[in-house]
Amino acid sequence: MKNKIYDTVIVGSGAAGLTAAIYNIRADLKTVVVAGDHPGGQLTITTLVENYPGFADGIGGPKLMMDTMQQVKNLGGEIINNQVSKIYDLRFKNLEYNFEVEMTDGSKLFAKAVIIATGARARWLGIGEKELVGKGVSGCATCDGMFFRDKTVAIVGGGDVACTEAAFLTKFAKKVILIHRRDQLRAIEAEQKKVLNNPKIEMWWNMEVIGVNPPQSPFDKGEADRLERIMVKNNKTGEEKTVEIDGLFVAIGHDPATEMVAGLVDRKESGHIIVRGGANFHTMTSVPGIFAAGDCVDDIYRQAIIAAGMGAMAGLDAEKWIESLK
Repeated sequence: MKNKIYDTVIVGSGAAGLTAAIYNIRADLKTVVVAGDHPGGQLTITTLVENYPGFADGIGGPKLMMDTMQQVKNLGGEIINNQVSKIYDLRFKNLEYNFEVEMTDGSKLFAKAVIIATGARARWLGIGEKELVGKGVSGCATCDGMFFRDKTVAIVGGGDVACTEAAFLTKFAKKVILIHRRDQLRAIEAEQKKVLNNPKIEMWWNMEVIGVNPPQSPFDKGEADRLERIMVKNNKTGEEKTVEIDGLFVAIGHDPATEMVAGLVDRKESGHIIVRGGANFHTMTSVPGIFAAGDCVDDIYRQAIIAAGMGAMAGLDAEKWIESLK
């Protein structure tokens, strides 16, 4: 791909990034969206979205995002399937652009303004389960649930996502074990009811998964090529036990996908990007001309409609900032 100069380069193609693109394109700004490693963002792994205004019966997450991507294209926007590796601040070199956006394939884009909307990624337990992703372990029930028809599966977590995915898994699995390290769920009441009132879901309170495929004997090196069992521990009594399981789903939260702007813009200790919240540019980062929106900023609400709203703000802020350069 040849190097190109844009008014705005938007990094990320979830609700925030695509909404920002819609606003920038309609403002007659030359705009490109770099889709990243998960085009459409987290909503593409959400079976049914019931809390997005305008859809009386809900809408499938993949359809919502694919339609939004098509909307961007219909308006004349460009979406490229690539990933950003680094952004360079060139504001003080008196060029016709302010930022260089480098891709993982070595190509480059040049922009007057950049909007970071990279969202967040699933968090893992860190007990070796990530090595078995696609081999009995998953971070997305809606993606992989159908592979566990009539099987026994476990899901780790206690928030909204864990409860939603546990309920979804009952469509396929014969038994779903929800493992939570506390004695009560953190999910909103509506999501809790889906779990606590479902006869196919078994609650394991005050429990933690501490190992995958633990050795069964001194001669067992635990080198199975797929998930066969897990080891759990009761954090109240200290009791440990090994349980045979067909599938393990991890739903313990997300971390902001902001590694590529580390050292460029100010971030919180959690990795979330700090926006200035000033009177003129609410979504501007510590670097003038770089804006941020969505779950890479928001560590409180983490809702699609909030991300979309922030994307609109970032698009308007970027437009206003580019206009100020003239």
